[in-house]
Amino acid sequence: MPLTETHMTIMTPTPLSSGLYSVTTMRYFLHFLQLLSTCMAFFLVTRESTWSVDISNWSMFVWCFCFAVTLLTLIVELCRLQDKLHFSWDSFLTTSACYCALFCLSASIIYPIIYLQIFPDGSPRHHVIAATAFSCVASVAYAIEVVWTCVRTGESSYSLLGLLKRLEIFVACVIFAFLSNTYPHEHQPALVWCVAVYCVCFILGAVAILWHRCDCDESLPYSSLGFGQSVLSILLYTTALVLWPLYQFNEQFGGQPQRSNELSCIDKLTSYMCVWDQRLAVAVLTAINLLIYVADLVILTVAR
Repeated sequence: MPLTETHMTIMTPTPLSSGLYSVTTMRYFLHFLQLLSTCMAFFLVTRESTWSVDISNWSMFVWCFCFAVTLLTLIVELCRLQDKLHFSWDSFLTTSACYCALFCLSASIIYPIIYLQIFPDGSPRHHVIAATAFSCVASVAYAIEVVWTCVRTGESSYSLLGLLKRLEIFVACVIFAFLSNTYPHEHQPALVWCVAVYCVCFILGAVAILWHRCDCDESLPYSSLGFGQSVLSILLYTTALVLWPLYQFNEQFGGQPQRSNELSCIDKLTSYMCVWDQRLAVAVLTAINLLIYVADLVILTVAR
């Protein structure tokens, strides 16, 4: 009888250990897949010199940034440092994975649109396709981590407000990608102001989300923080919505109203999306993000 009790005592923790092992294995598998895919995308682009158009700076930044964040996360987990942090580690993982999924998705769309039109059939084109495939794998891996973490921790799906916050960040990132090849900012203070608006609103949105997701908002309610951020962002984006098209497409302010007169739009081999198209995309995305901020403010107002 004592032998049986001893045997039962030894076997009792086995299911718990097995559960912890499966959680750890799944998390490590996702992290290693994210590291491999982002690293391979970066390696394939640099190896075949398929990085020549300035707009691809965004894609390279995305892959390097996601690789660095994932590597740092993996090091923290391997060293068992997450228990010493003063915020929810699962919330941080969900937020960072959500950002990386959106970033890699934008790179997976922007990079092939530009380069598949430039390179003919051959090794560089094949490397572009392979890099895009690895970027898509990274997007899926990060998305799986978001869903898996939420399900494992028992969290519900993101609210409409949280979705709008992340959508604001994503649209701002796409704006940055189009801004990287326009180069008008050093001559026009109004356009410098527009770029500053995009940067400030992006930073405020990131801080608002991290403040909420990392459980750091005990002293300041998230509704108050989000309300102030939305009001300020609406005011700033309204100025950008007026100044950007005015100084980009009005001849009286040094703009170019006709696409056919833009030199970069004539040479099809230079870039699939010429500078004029990118400036127009920034104007449209500015209006879209302004509408998202307005909807965000409406929801916050009703919630209050």
